Amino acid sequence: MCLGIPGKIIEITNAQQKLAIVDIGGVKRQINIACIINEEHPAESCVGDWVLVHVGFAMNRINEQEALETLKILQEIVNIT
Repeated sequence: MCLGIPGKIIEITNAQQKLAIVDIGGVKRQINIACIINEEHPAESCVGDWVLVHVGFAMNRINEQEALETLKILQEIVNIT
């Protein structure tokens, strides 16, 4: 089982190497976006996309509502423990 955390791509740092900066609840880190880009959606067009991040890779694009709901649930889990 793996856990994908929603994050918003805020910057492409190196399109050739498929690297971007993602914001996950205020924490910014570099990730690889190779799994979500293609000819119809190149790296440069990913800014603003919500993605599921797992071990430094954007695994899939998701819509903003789903991302925000998931972040809310994760925050509730953290506050319970």
